[in-house]
Amino acid sequence: MSTSAHPYEALSPDLVLDAVESSGYLSDMRILALNSYENRVYQVGMEEGPPLIAKFYRPERWSDAQIQEEHDFTRDLLDLEVSVVPPLPDVEGHTLREYQGFRFALYPRQGGHAPNLDDFDQLLTLGRVLGRIHALGEARPFAHRPTLDVQSFAVDSYEFLLSESFIPESLRPSYETLGADLIRRLERIFADAEYTPIRLHGDCHPGNILWRDDAPHFVDFDDARNGPAVQDLWMLLSGEREQQTAQLSEIVEGYQEFCDFNFAELNLIEALRSLRIMNYSAWLARRWQDPAFPKSFPWFNTERYWGEHILELREQLAALDEPPLALF
Repeated sequence: MSTSAHPYEALSPDLVLDAVESSGYLSDMRILALNSYENRVYQVGMEEGPPLIAKFYRPERWSDAQIQEEHDFTRDLLDLEVSVVPPLPDVEGHTLREYQGFRFALYPRQGGHAPNLDDFDQLLTLGRVLGRIHALGEARPFAHRPTLDVQSFAVDSYEFLLSESFIPESLRPSYETLGADLIRRLERIFADAEYTPIRLHGDCHPGNILWRDDAPHFVDFDDARNGPAVQDLWMLLSGEREQQTAQLSEIVEGYQEFCDFNFAELNLIEALRSLRIMNYSAWLARRWQDPAFPKSFPWFNTERYWGEHILELREQLAALDEPPLALF
């Protein structure tokens, strides 16, 4: 909650253009900031050819080895003709670049729109591609990237928020008690779960899938990590239980054409949703020094937000006692 300057304040348009041109590209000086908060992402026009996408990694978030694992995973997927968008290599084959203290990567621009999750043919196709991604992902785990677990997403988030002053004093007792109950429940669920962590996309929501020419293109593997396979499936579900069951059935049908699905992981869907909810609030709090966050999320640091967040956690605690989705 310090008021000191954030590193991204030094990332001016001129620096972005200079970084891109330092890689041997000639820009036409057109630059467009894209919708990204964790990193800074820009579309940069080229004198010849289509624009490039320049992604500047948030300082001190990932190590070079962790970023390289992300790049290598997407390159290996592309080599298998899986529709992903890996970063462009330089003349020496390196994909992680550096300019004036910023690490960045360059990508070809990929057009498209979010998939239609009410279209069962598209869900079947999404399942097939995810099956192919996971068939490679289960070959070996990430060596440097973290694992999706209760400690990092729930416990660390809970402890961080209680150590700071974001939660209004009137709501802190409720959050403290409810969060502790939810964590205990999540720890039991994951302790009882039978699954092998694999390499995942990690943040497989519809916004990270671009549908074009009757095919999905998976982008933004920035949150790639080890975890249960169902993590990459459940965020594609929406609506009431009956709708989610039908959607998941289509996805799993396509998935199993290329990779076996562990149906025991269905027990983890609501637990994974709980982890995402807890981690999201802590993510906003940890990034509050970044000037982009107060501007983009003005509702976060309010009593209303925390009241609604506590209600959401209470609903999740109840959801954990509901029977999991069953496909057969």
